[in-house]
Amino acid sequence: MLFNPRAIQHCRACGTAVEYRVPADDNRERAVCPACATVHYQNPINVVGTLPVWEDRVLLCKRAIEPRYGLWTLPAGFLELGETTEQGALRETDEEAGARIDLQGLYTVINVTRVGQVHLFYRARLLDPNFLPGAESLEARLFSEGEIPWDLLAFRTVRETLRCFFDDRRRERFELHCLDVG
Repeated sequence: MLFNPRAIQHCRACGTAVEYRVPADDNRERAVCPACATVHYQNPINVVGTLPVWEDRVLLCKRAIEPRYGLWTLPAGFLELGETTEQGALRETDEEAGARIDLQGLYTVINVTRVGQVHLFYRARLLDPNFLPGAESLEARLFSEGEIPWDLLAFRTVRETLRCFFDDRRRERFELHCLDVG
């Protein structure tokens, strides 16, 4: 689903059809309600997840939901209101893989502007190799670099995060990566 800058049609406060115009003291066109003057802002959605590692292998989940049903991904999902990015990443890892982890820091920040999202992945150490996929995963499995199903990865952000990880591991130095994937 591509980002639609005119997706808002009606005011969330009163239900009146909105007008698109640049409000006073702003510099961008926004959905503005002509009845109650509410200005509606559209902001990127945050996706949070982890790159869980056990020894020399990474944990991937096979998706049991759309989009990209049946393809492999890192455990990740939408950040909920009222939680930090770290809390969301831990929750998503538990929900999708049933994995116990220790977060090791923010690893990739990836802008996906065409769909209005920002993906944040944390490096994580698996506390044990026992995990149980949740309702959104068909399977959860550990992969060495040579076993990664590169052609069956669900999202480009996952591919880029894995690429960064294996490159950094070879260099024996992990750093924060900020990327744009369109």
